[in-house]
Amino acid sequence: MNGQVLFTVLVSAVGLERVAELAVSHRNTGWSLARGGVEFGRDHYPFMVVLHTSLLVGALVEVWVCRPDAVPVLAWAMLALVAASQVLRWWCIATLGRQWNTRVIVVPGAPRVTGGPYRRLSHPNYVAVVVEGLALPLVHSAWVTAVVFTVLNGFLLATRIRTENTALARLA
Repeated sequence: MNGQVLFTVLVSAVGLERVAELAVSHRNTGWSLARGGVEFGRDHYPFMVVLHTSLLVGALVEVWVCRPDAVPVLAWAMLALVAASQVLRWWCIATLGRQWNTRVIVVPGAPRVTGGPYRRLSHPNYVAVVVEGLALPLVHSAWVTAVVFTVLNGFLLATRIRTENTALARLA
């Protein structure tokens, strides 16, 4: 099997993982709203969806159209980072439980989670996003996608983290 096909399988697997995330998020949104949860940052959410979808599509388009040569040592290193980012992401999801969401929803009276990866980092899920956004395209040397996503994601995360910090302050 050639590298482009293997890369397509990897990106498809990440895409399926995202679908699983959305299913968990949808369930948790219902739980949160039923308990009086208040959503913050609704305006930037569609941009986040488009950007994250564009990461997957852009990486595939760049690899199939531009046909960059995959560099084996880079590919393996980036694949390890993609795997690590998935582990961190699901650790975040498991630690936050019903409070985890792709949206920013605060449930009145819910305690702030400070265990798991949140013991050391305020926003560990965003570390996973940044690492994955850079590493996934670089598994097959899709440098343009890696750079464009990373830059745009930096702007989006600045807004997202500010929004989330404001929302979390309501828990205090």
